Amino acid sequence: MRQKLILFTALLTLLFQTVSAQNLTGPRGEVFSRRIVARQLSDPWEVTYGPDNYLWVTEAKGYRVSRINPADGSKQVLLDISKERQFPRYDKIPESIDGGKPWPQGGLMGMALHPQLLQGKPYVYLVYLYRFANADVPGKGGKPNYGGYYFTTRLVRYEYNPQAQKLGNPVTLCDTIPGSSDHNGGRLAVAPVEGKDYLFYGIGDLGAGQFDNGGRPNHAQQTNYYEGKILRFNLEPDADTNASDKWVPNDNPFSTAVRQNAVWTYGNRNPQGLAYAVIGGVGHLYSSEHGPFSDDEVNLLERGKNYGHPLVLGYNDNNYNGLAAGVSEHAMLPGVWHTTYPFIKSENENAKAIGASYRDPIKTLYPNSNAFLNKLFVKTRNHDPDTPEWPSEAPSNIAVYTAAAIPGWQNSLLLPTLKHGKLIRLQLNAAGTGVVGDTLTYFRAPVRYRDLAFSPDGTKIYLATDSSSVTSGPSKEDPQGTNCKGCLVEFTYQSGGSSPKPSPSSSKAPAPKTAIPTPTSRRRQ
Repeated sequence: MRQKLILFTALLTLLFQTVSAQNLTGPRGEVFSRRIVARQLSDPWEVTYGPDNYLWVTEAKGYRVSRINPADGSKQVLLDISKERQFPRYDKIPESIDGGKPWPQGGLMGMALHPQLLQGKPYVYLVYLYRFANADVPGKGGKPNYGGYYFTTRLVRYEYNPQAQKLGNPVTLCDTIPGSSDHNGGRLAVAPVEGKDYLFYGIGDLGAGQFDNGGRPNHAQQTNYYEGKILRFNLEPDADTNASDKWVPNDNPFSTAVRQNAVWTYGNRNPQGLAYAVIGGVGHLYSSEHGPFSDDEVNLLERGKNYGHPLVLGYNDNNYNGLAAGVSEHAMLPGVWHTTYPFIKSENENAKAIGASYRDPIKTLYPNSNAFLNKLFVKTRNHDPDTPEWPSEAPSNIAVYTAAAIPGWQNSLLLPTLKHGKLIRLQLNAAGTGVVGDTLTYFRAPVRYRDLAFSPDGTKIYLATDSSSVTSGPSKEDPQGTNCKGCLVEFTYQSGGSSPKPSPSSSKAPAPKTAIPTPTSRRRQ
């Protein structure tokens, strides 16, 4: 099996290297050229096409923000905040020296540009992990009995000086956001609500209930915790007296007279993607979220709504009945599946108990059967080396393509993926409230696509790749043949494409036995 996997990856690597000098054809006949814009970035995490026609990029491990010229790849560092990070580069230190402490999922993560960046509002918003609670403690730094690794996250606004080509004058919006070695989410997006722009931040459930955080309490269903949520902040401070309240909108759904609360939605597992677009005359905010062993989700985010995790996973279809959002072999952890995630007796009953605020995803990738999941859980709990792989994608972000440049693409959701290195396209219905047609795949390669952006005219798509495939899961090795590490890759539309008649959406998973093997760990970051 390993030899077949190495051969499979080698073939993909050869394909990725070969297509540098030739065109690629998509599933609807779309023809794209491919060009590498930049290489050897320190894990590019966010890439945004700025109003200055440059690519703005954050580097997760380098803790840098840069502007990159898409024409020639030249790079200007706008900000280096590595000194703000109060823990070392554990990924570069031998475990014999640091005791095995983990590098957290992410680092310097999301970035959002103010819509009027070059028109009097020169603001750039960043979010990054800056503190590790046990950085000075001998050993791994986690709490006993898989109680987790506790980091802290800071959300900051900077000002852009175009003459000096620098970011400065930092103002902290919030520096008490909880963090972890796992499931930090990390995406930022600016979106309007009733005509006013706000800053949204997706934070994961911190991996509470799985792997090294398997004994950590999960708070995704509790609105007084900033874990497993979409948060909403002001772009500029309001008139509140308390400094910590100035950045939290007064009309957020869970704010009270006693305490301002940034929570906008809850029950979100690991939202690494956020995107806003106007479809059919109505504005919508979408998220992409990692599922546990199936059911990566695309959600339509609504004020104050509950997206189910960890009580309903993916669709409310009962495929997790008798299971949980996690499982381990650690018998000291609670429950039949050895995890702090709650036991799911019935997804239907859990959705009914949540009530009118519950929302199903508009798409999942993919809803595996209860029988398959039960087999996987039992084998994992028994530490069986023959635990099966499962079909899923690990979407790292989401974008809405609204241009008309590529036939058939207008009003499509685009999802770069980590697990199998591809871009997924999902066609939205006319209202933007659901997905129609097939799940289409583009630009397959032996890489982990971390983010995407496109030019204003829609002819160029930019994809960022991880520098490595190290994850927070049980397998730490870099997979054989990972190609183009830390790259920005440009795909330019040349010709072709079609607009097929819409057909009902299908979320059927590939059969587990035919799921494409991946050289990465079963865990996704």
